[in-house]
Amino acid sequence: MDDLDRAILKVVQANAALSAGAVGRAVGLSQAAAWRRLDRLRKAGILTGRELSLDLEKLGFGVTVFLGVKLGAKGRVDLDGFERAVSAIPEVRRVEHVLGRYDYRLRVVARDLSDFERVLRRRIMGLPGVGEVEANVMLSEERRPGPL
Repeated sequence: MDDLDRAILKVVQANAALSAGAVGRAVGLSQAAAWRRLDRLRKAGILTGRELSLDLEKLGFGVTVFLGVKLGAKGRVDLDGFERAVSAIPEVRRVEHVLGRYDYRLRVVARDLSDFERVLRRRIMGLPGVGEVEANVMLSEERRPGPL
């Protein structure tokens, strides 16, 4: 991977829907040369898919909460079972298995705080193995490009 590949990655990281011609123009390559490099980056597994971002607030989900979930220590907890069960909850947008005070970090969206409370009480707290939970309400978010 060279500096030109890194420049291409910066361009597609900002807008993954650009054509190879547009990517090439942004970095000073022909459409064909840009396409070959993009194809090579995909085949190497560096570029994988395209991510679609939804404006959840415009869709009625005005609250995002990060939950730290510590699984109970009683007996052996089925991690795969917990992950399958929590992933089936539509309001849970992301499930991350982490090291530290909590075992999992969840990103949960809700219409408002009372809707979040309903999701927490009826869906998340009832999952097998759930012990301690800590909630942090997101106030704002800034998306930053990766370290290229």
